[in-house]
Amino acid sequence: MNGQHRKDIYPGLEVAIILKKDQRTGKLTEGVVKDILTSAPFHSRGIKVRLEDGQIGRVAEILA
Repeated sequence: MNGQHRKDIYPGLEVAIILKKDQRTGKLTEGVVKDILTSAPFHSRGIKVRLEDGQIGRVAEILA
């Protein structure tokens, strides 16, 4: 499942995100969602989230 719909993402969910610095390479970073930062119900490049370790990026995949 991709991370374009806000309704599919919630705190505690395990996801793979693309960090800003990794947008060119597409390198994924895995973690657990702490906060949802995008207020819109849909975003074409993925909903922006903060992971529990503090990293911020757009959801590329929902893992759990």
